[in-house]
Amino acid sequence: MPAAVGFDLDMTLIDSRPGIREAYLALSARTGVHVDADLAVSRLGPPLRTELGYWFPPEEIEDAVVTYRAFYEELAIAPTVPMKGAVEALDAVRAAGLRVVVVTSKLGRLAALHLDHLGMRADELAGDLFAEGKASALVEHGARWYVGDHVADMVAARTAGVPGIGVATGPCSEAELAEAGATYVLPDLTYLPTLLDEIAVGSGPASG
Repeated sequence: MPAAVGFDLDMTLIDSRPGIREAYLALSARTGVHVDADLAVSRLGPPLRTELGYWFPPEEIEDAVVTYRAFYEELAIAPTVPMKGAVEALDAVRAAGLRVVVVTSKLGRLAALHLDHLGMRADELAGDLFAEGKASALVEHGARWYVGDHVADMVAARTAGVPGIGVATGPCSEAELAEAGATYVLPDLTYLPTLLDEIAVGSGPASG
């Protein structure tokens, strides 16, 4: 099995903020519980239940999850667009003879809807995983690097024993990603094809 590059999804490969915002607004309207949708989409990365825990009492979170996900499928797929350089980055991975593995905290079924809608094929997809929990999927699917926008993604890479490639396109800055253990830090995915070439010839870590 060829080696792979692992990718996070939200704010790494896709910008899902507009649709997620609409899903949170719909959830608020349905439940009567105020969710600050703008704040919620500014800190994507952790599992859905973590965000809902800021707004709902513990006994209401599971019902909120079900309601939100019903709205998500209706409202959040179509508005989502690829992140800058994402399509080219996936092409570069495959041109290097590597596979694409997506490992995300998003429910796998919803992640697959996003990828299918955008025509962004993944060789493997593992969902509903976060931080250290992503490591087992990265190891299982032969990921040699893990690309993500969140400090928790760097934790995942470190736990899996692979270099983390941080992209500062989400809620975490380049400095935060580096502090979390990123081996490489890039401003966005447009820099990834060049980095892959540099890694292949052993030129050492690069920083954006």
